[in-house]
Amino acid sequence: MQVTETLSEGLKREYAVSIPVAELETKVNARLEELKDKVRINGFRPGKVPVAHLKKVYGRSAMAEVIEASVRDVNQKIVTDNNFKLAADPKVTLPSEEGEVEKLITGGSDLQYTVGIEIVPEIKLGDFKSIKLTKLTTDVTDAEIDEAVERIAKQNRPYAAKAEGAKAETGDRVIISFVGTIDGKPFEGGTGDDIAVEIGSGTFIPGFEDQLIGIAAGENRTVKAKFPERYANAELAGKDAEFATTAKSIEAPGEVTVDDEFAKQLGLESLAKLREAVKERIGRDYQQMSRQKVKRALLDELDKLHKFDLPPTLAEDEFNRVWSSVTEELKAENKTFADENTTEEKAKEEYRAIAERRVRLGLVLAEIGEKNKITVGDEELSRAVAERARQFAGQEQRVWDYYRQNPDALASLRAPIFEEKVVDFLLELADVTDKKVSREELMKEEEEAEGA
Repeated sequence: MQVTETLSEGLKREYAVSIPVAELETKVNARLEELKDKVRINGFRPGKVPVAHLKKVYGRSAMAEVIEASVRDVNQKIVTDNNFKLAADPKVTLPSEEGEVEKLITGGSDLQYTVGIEIVPEIKLGDFKSIKLTKLTTDVTDAEIDEAVERIAKQNRPYAAKAEGAKAETGDRVIISFVGTIDGKPFEGGTGDDIAVEIGSGTFIPGFEDQLIGIAAGENRTVKAKFPERYANAELAGKDAEFATTAKSIEAPGEVTVDDEFAKQLGLESLAKLREAVKERIGRDYQQMSRQKVKRALLDELDKLHKFDLPPTLAEDEFNRVWSSVTEELKAENKTFADENTTEEKAKEEYRAIAERRVRLGLVLAEIGEKNKITVGDEELSRAVAERARQFAGQEQRVWDYYRQNPDALASLRAPIFEEKVVDFLLELADVTDKKVSREELMKEEEEAEGA
């Protein structure tokens, strides 16, 4: 076997490989010897089939197996001998001309191919103890707990039918049936029966609920409304629609007394326990916001500390994923780059920078994890699968089976767990200062970050 390096340019390597036909034949004969005791051929006793006869029957398939295994083994040896970290799967170029392939499969020529390899650069990690971060935190106030409990009470208030002939008012619940049309034609999803609409809740498209004010049970009314420009269904976005609507009943909200009895209806022991649960939930939301902000700041610092050439394939693949998402979203919203006050060229430049940052940070986090032996254990992965399974009530077993049978899907669960563990490791090393801020400040900072 002969391996010759033919290209060493940046992070790209290319090798010409030649494996003598005699070496291939030796492996083929060994493979056929293995088959002697396994195959059954008429006219021969088990284990007594001559290798020459086996070669006539199985020679081509055995050679194909040997070629595949040889290419895989040689490529792995190249990677191991050179201590490479691959950025992508090796690109193998085998003989393609029919005559050459036939000679190779029938044992008439050496195996000659080229393999292109793209490697991950050596990454010199920065001094993480030099990173200074500010972590914004906030306390849950009694006023916020009061507001949340009031919302819960409102969501759980009883409704009772209003007197015959009564008109619907803001806050009332109207049970309706409707048939929607656009330009006189019905559209998918535009029909509903026995649908409860709380006037003023903002659950329906803008303008719909307000036009139910004053309607009485049994009354028919045409409601005209326009779908939002950013509506989920691109075919309906921004279009005017009419809904032939019938009110079946008008219901007025009742009063709810927020006390221990109300808390018990929700499955809690007392009002104090309800308030405690609400406080914990709000607190978790704030902690998540705080975590995301300090993580984003940490990633910004890591990006500043590490500058190196990126594997071209990784960068291009990530850009293609990002760009595909961007263009699909624009298409779904029926928009152009001009609507976003930019051009396609400028947008590509911006999103390419985003893609390159993602690849760079991904490589840095992977290097940190490897150098510091940070791994994701089976128990952690099982918990992640269990959490995903809980999201699909009644289909838990199917979810478990899916992840067990799909390594790529399992890897998609492992990746974010690994990332969070590396972030935790770095936050322990970095100089992190807590800063108390108001809820409004925390939310404002979050909104600004999202819009950046």
